Amino acid sequence: MIETRSVRKTYRVGEQEIRAVDGIDLSIGAGEFLSIVGPSGSGKTTLLHLLGCLDAPTSGQVLIDGTDTSTLTPTELTRLRRERIGFVFQEFNLLPVLDAAENVELPLRYMKVHPAERRRRALEALEQVGLADRARNRPSQLSGGEQQRVAIARALVTRPSLVLADEPTGELDTRNTCLVIELMRDLNRETGQTFCIVTHDPLVASYTRRVITLRDGRIASDLPGEEAELACEGRPEV
Repeated sequence: MIETRSVRKTYRVGEQEIRAVDGIDLSIGAGEFLSIVGPSGSGKTTLLHLLGCLDAPTSGQVLIDGTDTSTLTPTELTRLRRERIGFVFQEFNLLPVLDAAENVELPLRYMKVHPAERRRRALEALEQVGLADRARNRPSQLSGGEQQRVAIARALVTRPSLVLADEPTGELDTRNTCLVIELMRDLNRETGQTFCIVTHDPLVASYTRRVITLRDGRIASDLPGEEAELACEGRPEV
């Protein structure tokens, strides 16, 4: 589904060259549920941005379904991101003046989906993440866990084949972390969508079927995960 070939991303800070990603070869198949871990500065977020075509590599190739993304025009890249990739960010990035349903609808607005169909799909996505009864609430009326679930619904509403999540539980407590990552894993199992999760949290990584560890912009290990069943029983609904 997605492949990188000798991908590098470098930045210049004064006279110093920073190799954020340093020659990574990686293949992610359809339907995988994996995590990317490593210390701060190891290149996790940079790699995720390259995989999601939010940034272009300094050298090397990023291929999605066999297409070299460097050959696409800006318009084609925008369409690819909008229609085939869902993004979940740590900060949620919900618009405070919109309610939950309106926030979820946003990607469909950009795709010029008919208003009635937009609303139907937004409500369906909110029901999928257990928030059908919170559709009219604004972000300030939602807990952190609920806001993150709205962000996940927004990422899923376009029915993307690939979901990229950057520290999606970084601001959540253990109970909400369990809820969010279990939700992602259940969706992966039910829909076959590919999930790639950048995390610093061993709790989150233990849920995934594959764990890629980065150090100094390179892959230090690429191992099967254990898919641990974590003890989150008794957590309150949020």
